[in-house]
Amino acid sequence: MPSIMCTTMYINEGFREASSNAGLGFRVVEALCQSPMAYTILLGGRNLKKAKDAVQVAQSRFPESPSIIKAVQIDIEDDGSISGLFEHVSKEYGRLDVLVNNAFDQQLAQGVLTMREMWNKSWNVNTTGTYIVTHTFMPLLLKSTDPRVIFMMSGTSTLAETENPLAPMNESPPKGWPKQAHAITAYRSSKTGLNMMMREWARILKEDGVKVWCVSPGFLATGLGDSQDMNKQMGAQDPSLGARDEDVGKAMRRDSVQSW
Repeated sequence: MPSIMCTTMYINEGFREASSNAGLGFRVVEALCQSPMAYTILLGGRNLKKAKDAVQVAQSRFPESPSIIKAVQIDIEDDGSISGLFEHVSKEYGRLDVLVNNAFDQQLAQGVLTMREMWNKSWNVNTTGTYIVTHTFMPLLLKSTDPRVIFMMSGTSTLAETENPLAPMNESPPKGWPKQAHAITAYRSSKTGLNMMMREWARILKEDGVKVWCVSPGFLATGLGDSQDMNKQMGAQDPSLGARDEDVGKAMRRDSVQSW
């Protein structure tokens, strides 16, 4: 049985990290549960109790699913937590088939951090911590017959599309100072860095046969930013519509390749 870990990790069947039962990570778990294939899904989160609660929700929604879902604790900002989970997965399963990097820290959107804390944390979660998790679990992925690494990116990270003045994210604020320091600026920058990191992993692992790519789910009502309700009012779609796997080494949208 394949395992998948979602924190962002997946063991031949499935591991995805979902911080709650409403986000994109949890929708990934739901999609796996609806597959006729049997997966071992490691649903990871910093708070083990919340991860276990999400597991119960998924199991109650899909009681006939052939997959097995297990909650695991992982904090991608804590090297000890990452190493501890690696030892557990190595001992319990011996390999990892799919790693789904989907971590996000809601504090960034809540405005509770200083500017430096916001920038450092955004890069630490979206880029640095994600790289360390991927590096740590790579020995287990290389034991899979069909290893895959997925990085959850953002449509706001594309450099080419910043030239479109009509896009809401590209609107310039009124003349004058000070300007409001939005967390989205740090978020967009870190996700652009994630794109390059994906390209590097695709290069580094090319001869090992590891399939690596980014998935850009689009604007979804996952709690990113002000709230799920606010995002829906702004046109966000349901998280269940976001996942798509194609074109190794590229950034995939639902129906196209996202420009860099």
